[in-house]
Amino acid sequence: VQLQASGGGLVQAGESLRLSCAASGEIFQFSALGWYRQAPGKSRDMVATITANDNIVYADSVKGRFTISRDNAKNTVYLQMNSLKPEDTAVYYCKLQWLHVNLWGKGTQVTVSS
Repeated sequence: VQLQASGGGLVQAGESLRLSCAASGEIFQFSALGWYRQAPGKSRDMVATITANDNIVYADSVKGRFTISRDNAKNTVYLQMNSLKPEDTAVYYCKLQWLHVNLWGKGTQVTVSS
């Protein structure tokens, strides 16, 4: 299984971006998926997760602004990011978890200017 994230870029505060993470392999629909982010000099933190049963958890800092969703037919997980703030600037990573398997995709840079 491989993960490929895309959709990052440079935007101004208040604008929106949608990140996508496509996965190969047959375990996607059975997997928990998540978006994490890492700003320079900081740890990698959870942004949003979605289970195989569509149970969703958001970090407090993004609640009401970000939406995670999944399309099992396309083996893709999305992160819709609205009302972006400069503090959202980070490298964003997607993660797939299935049983004991944890896979990370390459990150995509999101930069929000003030």
